[in-house]
Amino acid sequence: MKIKKNVRKYCKYCRKTTDQEISIAKKRERGSLKRGSLRRGRKRGRGVGYGNKGKWGSKPAISKWKRTGAKGSKKADLRFKCKECNKMTVQTKGWRAKKLEIVA
Repeated sequence: MKIKKNVRKYCKYCRKTTDQEISIAKKRERGSLKRGSLRRGRKRGRGVGYGNKGKWGSKPAISKWKRTGAKGSKKADLRFKCKECNKMTVQTKGWRAKKLEIVA
């Protein structure tokens, strides 16, 4: 999908419609302590011990190799930079596209 590099959009900082430049944010490695420790999650995911382990509990054998429900496309992380105040806003909703290209 092709999108224009510049677009007129409402800037919440200027409180008016201004020309804004679109850029795609680069994907980054997730932080080690996002949403709790990954090590703890892995331990719980083994399904060893007593009690209800919720989403980390024992899984059916097929889930080990077959990715069910995986989407073929991702939502692009678009950033809009205002040309007047040079502040950035992140898109609120976004849409799915396999490939996103910014054209002049």
